[in-house]
Amino acid sequence: MVRSSSNNSAKTVGVLALQGAFASHELVFETLGVNCREVRTPQDLGQVDALVLPGGESTTISQLLESSELFEPVKKSVHEGMPVFGTCAGMILLSKKILDGRADQLSFEAIDIEVQRNAYGRQVDSFEADIEVKTFSSPFHAVFIRAPRISKLGPSVTVLAELEEDAVLARQNNVMVASFHPELSHDDRIHRLFLKEI
Repeated sequence: MVRSSSNNSAKTVGVLALQGAFASHELVFETLGVNCREVRTPQDLGQVDALVLPGGESTTISQLLESSELFEPVKKSVHEGMPVFGTCAGMILLSKKILDGRADQLSFEAIDIEVQRNAYGRQVDSFEADIEVKTFSSPFHAVFIRAPRISKLGPSVTVLAELEEDAVLARQNNVMVASFHPELSHDDRIHRLFLKEI
């Protein structure tokens, strides 16, 4: 893994730990010397400076956010400026509109994008690809698993990386999203990019 020499020990990054690939994100932050806390309750959320919404099953995570009484506190924190990074399912949850979501599926409407779930195919259609990320001196090897596609971008959204003609890494204000799983790439540069916003 490419390592960072910067000292991030004063920051605490929360990783939503209700379902999905949260442990892999924690491992990346730990290698970067960042304090990491699993977020399962509103009390946990109050102890962090930033939040990662990991991959997983977006409808399940949406339901668990409600049952754990976390949905509204997370929405409030994000809309008030807390830095947040959503990967795969996390990107779906942060989007303004989910084109093919369930009727009861909620989103935080925190970034002006429309997304289509599982647009790149099912689990068997998972793939890896090298992508060019703005400001990176070399390609980032991205892992796509049941990946969502950004089908529409608002004018205030900055595209940081594309796969063919699709945006796969984007940012708007305090919100960054990725269609892929950077925590599985053995390369911490995208996590470091997020840390710069904290």
